[in-house]
Amino acid sequence: MAEGTKIFLLFLKVLVSIYKKMENRIDKKFCELKKQNKKALACFVTSCDPSLELSEKIINSLPNFGADIIEIGIPFSDPMADGPTIQRSSLRAIKSKSNVSKTFKIIKNFRKKDKTTPIILMGYFNPIFQFGLNNFFSQGRIVGVDGVIIVDLPPEEDYLIKEQAQKNNIYNIRLIAPTTNKERIKRISNLSKGFLYYVSIMGITGTKKPSINSVKKSVISIKKITSLPILVGFGINSHEQIKKLNEFSDGCVVGSAIIKIVENAIQEKLPHKKILDNIYNFLKKLKKNDNL
Repeated sequence: MAEGTKIFLLFLKVLVSIYKKMENRIDKKFCELKKQNKKALACFVTSCDPSLELSEKIINSLPNFGADIIEIGIPFSDPMADGPTIQRSSLRAIKSKSNVSKTFKIIKNFRKKDKTTPIILMGYFNPIFQFGLNNFFSQGRIVGVDGVIIVDLPPEEDYLIKEQAQKNNIYNIRLIAPTTNKERIKRISNLSKGFLYYVSIMGITGTKKPSINSVKKSVISIKKITSLPILVGFGINSHEQIKKLNEFSDGCVVGSAIIKIVENAIQEKLPHKKILDNIYNFLKKLKKNDNL
């Protein structure tokens, strides 16, 4: 083989290696699910609710329980978009002295055993700003964060995190509400990576059930604007809902229902193993034997 060819092949090998390191787990997951003709199940839990120890056990177990994507909530004292269930989980987490550093510790330990499941941090801008934008995104990349959902950061303020997020290959995932108009959807889509999170109901999380027909109409309309996958969240807590929503979406997000299991178990003073069993049984019922 000619020397020039050897050098060229070596160069290609290096480029492939760099690309693989830069490729985001979220993209990989959706490609994998598409090949398998399956839809995504994203599971939300609040970091350190009610303790770092139990929170870590739950997060470590979620992939084996059927979660394709894990969303971890960063607790905040004024969670305006959260329903009562997640608000209470944030208060429990704050009481257990949860913070960004402890959340990163959970993710770092998770990545020792699982290097493929996407992890998204969901929360408000204030805790991230207080931690330091550079520190948040650089440390997030090191421990294995793949995306962020900052619920109170509108597209107009995207410049605040854009550079740091791009530099560290952390996707900025955005919410789309039922009232978001077509022009704004276009703008949000252009600023987003990974997927779009469609909020199925007006108001706060976990308080009422979505109208499937209304959600279907909106999601189909959004899909005409963007090629990004669309996950539907807020008020999702049954197999029947997920089965119907997955007919036209790319998957669902379940949060308050899982948090409620944890909350009930705390009140009943159940051991950690029983709490994990209850979450497993709930997610098993959600997925059943469908392509979920």
